[in-house]
Amino acid sequence: MSGDGIVLGPNQYGKAEVRLVRIDRDTPRHEITDLSITSQLRGDFAAAHLDGDNANIIATDTQKNTVYAFARDGVGAPEDFLLRLGRHFTGECAGVTGGRWEAEQYTWNRILVDGEPHDHAFVRGGTETRTAVVVFDGGEQAVISGLRDLAVLKSTDSEFRGFARDRYTTLAETDDRILATSVTARWRYNSTEVDFDAAFADVRGLLLESFAETRSLALQQTLFAMGRRVLQARAEIDEIRFSMPNLHHFAVDLTPFGLDNPHVVFFAADRPYGLIEAAVQREGAEQSHPAWNGIAGFC
Repeated sequence: MSGDGIVLGPNQYGKAEVRLVRIDRDTPRHEITDLSITSQLRGDFAAAHLDGDNANIIATDTQKNTVYAFARDGVGAPEDFLLRLGRHFTGECAGVTGGRWEAEQYTWNRILVDGEPHDHAFVRGGTETRTAVVVFDGGEQAVISGLRDLAVLKSTDSEFRGFARDRYTTLAETDDRILATSVTARWRYNSTEVDFDAAFADVRGLLLESFAETRSLALQQTLFAMGRRVLQARAEIDEIRFSMPNLHHFAVDLTPFGLDNPHVVFFAADRPYGLIEAAVQREGAEQSHPAWNGIAGFC
């Protein structure tokens, strides 16, 4: 208490976006792990805020150094690496009672030489990014995995009709349109005893398969079908959240040039765009799990 009725509220601190590249060189075929790690500690830090007493403060530079030191022994799945960091800081550092650790993993693909993947030459992948968040709170551990900017497109098998109309509605109904979106998804596990690399690959595949196979009546319906497919297949996942913008493709009017357009030439509009967001959950799952705190936006 500061004496004037003003008190310190919830707080955390740490080192953000520690860039870590680990090259595994055990064999002639090298492997790259490229991550951005954020470490944020929670605990008894009131004295630092109120009195400038840093006795319980683990320097943010120390947190950065710990990331690099732990990487010396290998990284593995980003979720497992974050769990290692969380267990270290909550188990070894006085005053630390919990925290939040986040990772983004970037993709590198092998360069093809004479049609074969090169052992140690790589090209940066597309826009898709793998994400992970680990939260330690009150003795509980939670893991949220995800991906961002997974661009997908269906050139047919999508429609949009039967929507409400009023005097401001100009959109025409259609039974054949391009459906494209950039998927951001995060899913919360109900266990930390998971092969996270295998689970991530499976979830990504399930999302893509569902998107491809579902005849879309609306992006909302496609979103739910994708989430349902994941929860049906993965018992260790309790909920999955999506943020999916419509990447609109509009047929270009070629009649001024004396040409028809049999649905083959399109203008890709980057804005404005429809933004569809929803959570797909198991019945009875916690509606607002505290692990989601600190995740900006819907997911």
